[in-house]
Amino acid sequence: MLKSLGNTYLTDRFFILFGSLAGFFVLSFAIDILFPVAQTLFVLAIALIFIDWIILFNKNLQIHCERKTSKVFSLGDINQVKIEVQNQSIQNLRIRLIDELPFQFQKRDFEVVIQLKPEEEKVINYELRPLERGAYVFGKVNLFVETFIGLVERRMRKGEPVDIPVYPSILQMKQFELKAFDRISTTQGIKRIRRLGHSYEFEQIKNYVRGDDYRSINWKASSRRAQLMVNQFQDERAQQVYNIIDKSRSMKMPFNGLSLMDYAINTSLVISNIALQKHDRAGLLTFSDKIGATIKADRRPNQLNTLLAALYNEKERPMEANYELLYHAARKLIKGRSLIMLYTNFESTYAMERVLPILRRINNLHLLVVIFFENTEIEAFSQQEVNSTEGIYLQTIAQKYVSEKVQMVQKLQKYGIQAILTKPEELSVNTINKYLELKSRGLI
Repeated sequence: MLKSLGNTYLTDRFFILFGSLAGFFVLSFAIDILFPVAQTLFVLAIALIFIDWIILFNKNLQIHCERKTSKVFSLGDINQVKIEVQNQSIQNLRIRLIDELPFQFQKRDFEVVIQLKPEEEKVINYELRPLERGAYVFGKVNLFVETFIGLVERRMRKGEPVDIPVYPSILQMKQFELKAFDRISTTQGIKRIRRLGHSYEFEQIKNYVRGDDYRSINWKASSRRAQLMVNQFQDERAQQVYNIIDKSRSMKMPFNGLSLMDYAINTSLVISNIALQKHDRAGLLTFSDKIGATIKADRRPNQLNTLLAALYNEKERPMEANYELLYHAARKLIKGRSLIMLYTNFESTYAMERVLPILRRINNLHLLVVIFFENTEIEAFSQQEVNSTEGIYLQTIAQKYVSEKVQMVQKLQKYGIQAILTKPEELSVNTINKYLELKSRGLI
């Protein structure tokens, strides 16, 4: 009984009804004949409440409710959540559904109202976009049930709390996944890259088409067929591809809810998957003022899961990046010439020039690609129209900042270092294009 009372709540209709009755009693002080009528209505209202309560807490009133989600969520992506609700009673019910969402979403107003006929089932779909990695705890689903009387409502709590981990974007990884021997990608944003070189691993002989390397012409096969035939070669395999992520304070800057480090983590997972699909070996190294995760490049069956788990546990650090420490760690961990994707961020030319000698030393040993970010908000401001002296001054500074970023790319390229300057949301596409370009040119 006490438990039932604890799950009983009063509706707006209850307060409207008894507010009206209170007004009727007040009016009966002036008109005596209304007092017995008010008393009768009050008794009827109490009876209605009792009947409503009996219907709501009848053991035959059953509601099935189940929340369905994926086992893991993807960071920064839209993740679907589905709640199935079925009325298993003989009453028409009005249900106000409140799901206990993880605190990370800070959504305090989630509420859905549905009407269910007997044996009717409805599915509620909604979307969530997590912006932090980690464990997200869903509580129970709260159902506030009303009958056709609607004076009181019963709270029913369904399901059990469930933990759902938010991993680096698996959805993005699948979206950009390329098959190992694709010559042309149909994924949106991925450029069609013509091979400029080849390895020594022979694949097949095919008809010559315009654009093929004439040095690959097979003259014996051409004479037999009376038409030009060329040798086709497979991409080099088992090359080492390392993603190195700067997790210092310069990577904590947020864009569209995600930090630069989270963008880098998502892209590292994408590139690692593609490298493994291309039969290369993928590895990982993270650093700031000290070395974080270190995973040697390999292509074991569980390598992608190992990388995913390491990326899931990485945290930003409020310290400056120590590139000298990175150089020594890379010398120790990375054996043999490798492709290194370095995700970092330079906010000034001075910051880049300070670490340029170390970047050049790394590039002498490996093929280094430095990936850093445009500040999209400053770039948008630099292109706005301004009508004041202060606005012109600020816009000039913004344009100088944007220009410095381009000059950083040019300076890195001057010393033979590959560089990518990209918007955060275009990081994955631009990095994939660079990887495919370098592979097609036979540089790795």
